Amino acid sequence: MRTLVSPSALRSPRGTVVYGVVFACTLVLFVLAFLFPLYWAVTGAMKSPQELAQTPATLVPHEWHPETFADAWDQLSLGKYFLNTLVVAGGAWLAQLAIDVPAAFALSKLRPKFGNVVLGLMLATLMLPATALLVPTYVTVTDLPLLHLNLINSPTAVWLPAAANAFNIYLLKRFFDQIPDELVEAARIDGAGPVRTLWRIILPISRPILAVVSILAVVTAWKDFIWPLLVFPDTGKQTLSVMLQRVAIDMPLNVLVAGMVLASLPMVALFLAFQRQILAGLTAGSVKG
Repeated sequence: MRTLVSPSALRSPRGTVVYGVVFACTLVLFVLAFLFPLYWAVTGAMKSPQELAQTPATLVPHEWHPETFADAWDQLSLGKYFLNTLVVAGGAWLAQLAIDVPAAFALSKLRPKFGNVVLGLMLATLMLPATALLVPTYVTVTDLPLLHLNLINSPTAVWLPAAANAFNIYLLKRFFDQIPDELVEAARIDGAGPVRTLWRIILPISRPILAVVSILAVVTAWKDFIWPLLVFPDTGKQTLSVMLQRVAIDMPLNVLVAGMVLASLPMVALFLAFQRQILAGLTAGSVKG
C-alpha cells in the first residue's frame, strides 16, 4: 500500500513530531473555520450599530452590549415567531415519520411488486432542482386535489409537501435492509402483521436512523425560507426565517444579527444534544460483517 510518507518515516522521532504538528495545525484550522462564523455573529450582535457597520471590522467589540439580545426578543416579537416555527417544524417532523417510515419498511421488507420502480422514481425526484417544484406544489396546496381545500396560511401547506421525502425514505430503507429478515419471519410466524412487526420489532432497533431522519426533518423545516415565504402571506403566521428577512430593512443591524443568533440557537443545541445519535445513524449499516 503506497502512501506519501512511509510508515518507517512516520515512526521515527522526527516523523512523529512533524505528523503531530501538521495534524494539530489542520485541526485548529478546521475548528476556526467552523467556529469563527458563530463567534462573528455572537460578537456582532453585542456591538453598536455604528461599530458593526464600520470598515475595517473589529474582531472584538470596543463596547459590549449584551442587552441587544433582550431588545431583539422584544422588538422582533420572537416568542410568537418561535412558536410559529416550532409548529411548522414539529408538524413536518411528525408527517415525515408517519409517511417515510412505513414506506421504507414496505420497500425493504414487504417488497411489493414494482417496488424497485417506485423507489427509482422517488430517487429521480432528487435530481430535480427544488425551484422547479415550487409552482406545481403551490398550485396543489392552493387547491388540494379531491378535497378542493386552500391550504395557504395553514401549517399543513408545509407539512404535506415535506411528508414524502425521497432522501429520508432511502436512508431508512438502507438501514432496514441491514436488519435480518429472520426477525421479520419470526414475527410473522408468531402471528404479527406488518404494522405490529414495524412497531414492535423494527422501530426499537432503528433508533439511530430515526434520530438522523428526525434531525434532518426538523432542521430543514426550521431553516426553510422560500416555501414558507410563499404559503404564509399573513405576517402573523410567518416563520422566523421569513420574518427576519421581512424586517431586515427597518431594523438596526445589531438587533437583526441578535435575532438571527437567537433563531439559530435551538438547532445548535439540538445538534449538540444528539450528535452521537446522528453519527451513529449515518454510519449504521455502512459496514457488513
